[in-house]
Amino acid sequence: MNSRVLSFLAAMLVSICVAVNVSYAVDDDGNNIKSAVDEVIRPVMLQYRIPGMAVGIVTRGGHYVFDYGVVSKETRKPVTGDTLFEIGSISKTFTATLASYAQANGDLSLSDSASKYLSSLQGSNFDRVSLLNLGTHTSGGLPLQVPDEITNNDQLMEYFRNWKPTYAPGTYRTYSNLSIGMLGTIAARSMNEDFVALMQGKLFPALGMNRTYLDVPSSESQNYAQGYTKNDEPIRMMPGVLASEAYGIRTTADDTIHFIKANMGMLNLNEKLQRAIAATHTGYFRIGEMTQDLIWEQYSYPVALKDLLAGNSVKISYEANPAIEIDPPSPPRENVLINKTGSTNGFAAYVAFIPQKAFGIVLLANKNYPIDARVMVAHQILNRLDTDNVSRGTLNLN
Repeated sequence: MNSRVLSFLAAMLVSICVAVNVSYAVDDDGNNIKSAVDEVIRPVMLQYRIPGMAVGIVTRGGHYVFDYGVVSKETRKPVTGDTLFEIGSISKTFTATLASYAQANGDLSLSDSASKYLSSLQGSNFDRVSLLNLGTHTSGGLPLQVPDEITNNDQLMEYFRNWKPTYAPGTYRTYSNLSIGMLGTIAARSMNEDFVALMQGKLFPALGMNRTYLDVPSSESQNYAQGYTKNDEPIRMMPGVLASEAYGIRTTADDTIHFIKANMGMLNLNEKLQRAIAATHTGYFRIGEMTQDLIWEQYSYPVALKDLLAGNSVKISYEANPAIEIDPPSPPRENVLINKTGSTNGFAAYVAFIPQKAFGIVLLANKNYPIDARVMVAHQILNRLDTDNVSRGTLNLN
């Protein structure tokens, strides 16, 4: 191994071993949790050369955020509770929450056709695509990414008007930024609001998320982590059509934990908003061992690691998969694991929670590393904490 590689590994080891900050005072349970998290996170950061991470844990006894490494390899500034990460497609769960709230408020119905709210699409194939299809990736074959040649909303609407489905709506799941992007656009339009203004001015504050942004203000620029590609090149997300609706949120680990607590009914929220959040956990389609909720992805708990990996695999994300409709839809359940991954070119994120155990985990990193590694990290931490709970009678996970 040459000297440059050795120097890099040594620097990474020092940063990981030294820069482990805890955002909250740690009690005995917190020390047990920290030990379990440290044992799993440090090797993963070394293996994938991840400059910085923030890990959030929720239990019935409290919540904790552990910070690792640096926000930038150039500045060597440590990750702290103020650090903003890109969370990629986890942003879609907020768009789903907004749509669910619009339904609870009587502004739309998920059974409505998409063209009902977009007059330019009336008479198109979107007459037969419901808002529920948009929120479950079952519209009939919309692509993953917005085509490169589309640079404005007029071009996007023209694309939608000429779009021809590959499958009948509701028969196949094809993961798509365009699908959730259209749902977000429609939800905001049904409420007579601009999407970004609605999210930043109303939804995030209503959730108690005060450090979460679609447009990062200049006052927060020093807290915005530098992202890195799989090849260690510095990069951050660039604006694009439907970026805000599909993958554009930047936030802290603490705010993300707050959102997970909201999803487990652990906060004192407005009743209508809480009802809307719970409704996003309704099961609509079966795709293998995974149940497709409104954007969220659900598994019966306990779940085998192989099933969790299969549900978060490249096959599920990039290929068309048969979708079996659940009729009637499965109401929100407690004995499930609900998860979502998120990636941008320079960041990686994963969230999972188990309502029955009041357990949640958030993984945020300023490098894009493999999804299966994130899933295994979360699964290992959960198993260690659950084992600790059984052996010590602490942590209150059961």
